[in-house]
Amino acid sequence: MSGVDRVEHTASGLRAHIVVEREHFAVDVALEVAAGETVAVMGPSGAGKSTLLQALAGLEPLTAGEIAVEERVVDRVAAPRVRTTPMNRGIVLLGQDARLFPHLSVRENVAFGPRAAGVDARTARASADEWLERVGLPGSGSRMPRELSGGEGQRVAVARALAASPRAVLLDEPLVALDPATAGEIRRMLREQLMGITTIAVTHDAADAVALAERLIVVEAGRLTQSGPVREVLAAPASGFVAAIAGVNRLVGVARDGGWQSGDVGLTSAEAASRALAATDGVALAAVFRPQDVRVVADGDSSDGNRWSATIMRLESTLAGIRVHTTAGQVDVSLMDAAGLEPGAPVRLRIDPAHVRFVPVS
Repeated sequence: MSGVDRVEHTASGLRAHIVVEREHFAVDVALEVAAGETVAVMGPSGAGKSTLLQALAGLEPLTAGEIAVEERVVDRVAAPRVRTTPMNRGIVLLGQDARLFPHLSVRENVAFGPRAAGVDARTARASADEWLERVGLPGSGSRMPRELSGGEGQRVAVARALAASPRAVLLDEPLVALDPATAGEIRRMLREQLMGITTIAVTHDAADAVALAERLIVVEAGRLTQSGPVREVLAAPASGFVAAIAGVNRLVGVARDGGWQSGDVGLTSAEAASRALAATDGVALAAVFRPQDVRVVADGDSSDGNRWSATIMRLESTLAGIRVHTTAGQVDVSLMDAAGLEPGAPVRLRIDPAHVRFVPVS
């Protein structure tokens, strides 16, 4: 078998119930990741995402709960107590800092895990060179960590982690410190190299979740608030946070007369599933739509579509023009169309019902 051949795992990948008491709240999250699956984790700053990964890796003690990797319990608080050291869990954690050993060459960094597991030096070094080629750094084994760019350092960190044949990989925002072009390259490399490896990836970027993961779980204030296939979660945000990362408006109201109502604002949807949700008056619903699908119109506009009035709160420059934040949703307009718009001014908005969806509010 080649030093970089993958081992097929037939058991479930990772199953855990993480409970960690923090100063202001407890992180209490149950999750299960199938063997070979990648699950993305997103949530606001301070929500408990990194605590979740630290607990899985054995760097943060559990207050309660249990962690099992491929059906082997590596941490359990209840009797019989189990507490496996981080290095013996079969889990590797990759963070924003590559944390390479500065005194070892790139080759020796990658060979470190196999050698620590008893693989002879020659075989481990040959495997390291194969892994370096796989992550896009052929012939770089003799270089020292100080000679690497940030992106190269992350590639070596990935090679070092996977060379150790982990049962699960944890990613804690490994791309956040990289420039966009480098981050895109590393994202593509991760997608290729993590295929078939049980992975949990914490990220703040929806592009990472879409590119790397099959499923997305959202953690807010230490609790799991939404989960499902990545695109489905982003298309039907259950909270303002998810709406923000998905780049959509999410206005909370109730079903009224087959549509959606909040105060003086009423919207209809052309989608059959949305109309079905709105069939019962009084049901809590959120209206979801993209800022780029909203139009600013004159007071006398009589074109088809949903129309409502709002007040401009602030203007924000974007790459495409101006985002207008109003009391009833966000609107994207061109620089030309933004002329005359200012905070505090009333504005009339319109959107085609085909661009509006209703989602339940739990």
